Amino acid sequence: MTTHLEFDVLIIGSGLAGLTAALNLSTTHRVAVVTKRGLSDGSSMWAQGGIAAVLAEGDSFQSHVDDTLVAGAGLCDLEATRFTVEHAPAAVAWLQELGVPFSTEHGELHLTREGGHSHRRIVHATDATGAAVQATLIQRLKDTPGIAVFENHMLVDLITDRKLPGHSKSAASTRCHGAYILDEERDEVLTFSAAHTVLATGGAGKVYLYTTNPDTATGDGIAAAWRAGCRVGNMEFIQFHPTCLYHPHAKSFLITEAVRGEGGQLKLPPSLGSHRFMPDHDPRAELAPRDVVARAIDFEMKKHGLDCVHLDISHQSPAFLHEHFPNILARCAELGIDITKEPIPVVPAAHYTCGGVLTDLAGNTDIDGLYAVGETTCTGLHGANRLASNSLVECMVFAQGAVAAIRNASTVPAPAMPQWDESRVTDADERVVISHNWDELRRFMWDYVGIVRTNKRLERAAHRITLLQREIHEFYSQFHVTRDLLELRNLVQVADLIVMSAMMRRESRGLHFSRDYPDLLPEAKPTVLMPPAR
Repeated sequence: MTTHLEFDVLIIGSGLAGLTAALNLSTTHRVAVVTKRGLSDGSSMWAQGGIAAVLAEGDSFQSHVDDTLVAGAGLCDLEATRFTVEHAPAAVAWLQELGVPFSTEHGELHLTREGGHSHRRIVHATDATGAAVQATLIQRLKDTPGIAVFENHMLVDLITDRKLPGHSKSAASTRCHGAYILDEERDEVLTFSAAHTVLATGGAGKVYLYTTNPDTATGDGIAAAWRAGCRVGNMEFIQFHPTCLYHPHAKSFLITEAVRGEGGQLKLPPSLGSHRFMPDHDPRAELAPRDVVARAIDFEMKKHGLDCVHLDISHQSPAFLHEHFPNILARCAELGIDITKEPIPVVPAAHYTCGGVLTDLAGNTDIDGLYAVGETTCTGLHGANRLASNSLVECMVFAQGAVAAIRNASTVPAPAMPQWDESRVTDADERVVISHNWDELRRFMWDYVGIVRTNKRLERAAHRITLLQREIHEFYSQFHVTRDLLELRNLVQVADLIVMSAMMRRESRGLHFSRDYPDLLPEAKPTVLMPPAR
């Protein structure tokens, strides 16, 4: 393989957003899909709940918009919300045309309901929607000529004007020309040039100790875009999923929102009378938005000194549970939990990054030729808290917007591309330092920047991040790059953005709850961070 590869479009990430863009561009452009693990290792594959779309009689676009705005706690962008909601049915239809095996009832799509939704509008494939969608799209990708796939390839840095020969390193970048990509198998950094680069790298859940996210969720696109000169927004809003399976042998296993939507009740353990506690916290009980439910669980756990609470769906028939939640039932059974007879032990865990790289409705960022789609973005849809099942549809709708923008873009001549220079680096002889720093970061982010925050906790986190950044800069400038080092570099950068954003928000809104500022300010304003001048 040569060290320099040229394409029309470089897509970094292989989740639903990235594959939607790739499949739609394959007929008109030479497309490369780069993914740092396998094609199926991203967050999209893990999505259990489904895809929110107005398809039922009696439902309406306005109702879906209203539900999204309520969940977003006043911070949703109305234009982005309407754009997403109105294009959602067509996105579902596209997946049906591709052959995604959605659950049906009497020949029609079966629609379930989740927390925060006023109607049944969640299209799903039992309780493994993401897996069904991704399996279908990946097969289509493999059957589509014109798409080059690079697995085990990781983004190092975007190539912008500042990196080109003859350009000032201190000048602002106006265009992206591709990216440096680490080929892990060859242990070599390659140069990918492309007129259009699409970041579809997902979120940053691995910045926290406990997360429902896969190991790939290290904020790579957010960090790379920030380093390149893009603004980011609303990074303080990290959604903690209320119900992650609590078991020593269950890593990051999510108990879908739909369990509560189908009547699941949150209870204290039998030693405390199996009390159903959500009605004590919100009149919507278990159907309250995720931020409300996560804080309620966190409150009850801290109040009673609990390691977890219980989610009970055993009042539903075994046949119902087998039909609607076969994967959850099977996984729990493997761990000795019979959900037809006993409750599921659950705990909140970092789940979704509501903020990210600022984009418009076509995925355009602050840098020409650079687009961002999916969880790595801040489109304005989610505001201060994502409404359940709005994320997969956002991936498709905004990817389609980016596809249209790329097709309509004028041709830009490719510049001379600089090759990656490793002439002054050596192999690191202290990998244990990287591992230790990774663990330290995730633990103090969980302790200091979690579901409930204080000024003192945020200051402590900021101090530790500064120390880690110094060490990582030393490592990055002196040693050969590895995936572990790149991921740690990105996670620390994302942690810094989260903490900076949290310190700027002097109120409690949506997913950001501060003991020092418990009240809601009268005017809702997004948090926008400007990258420092280079």
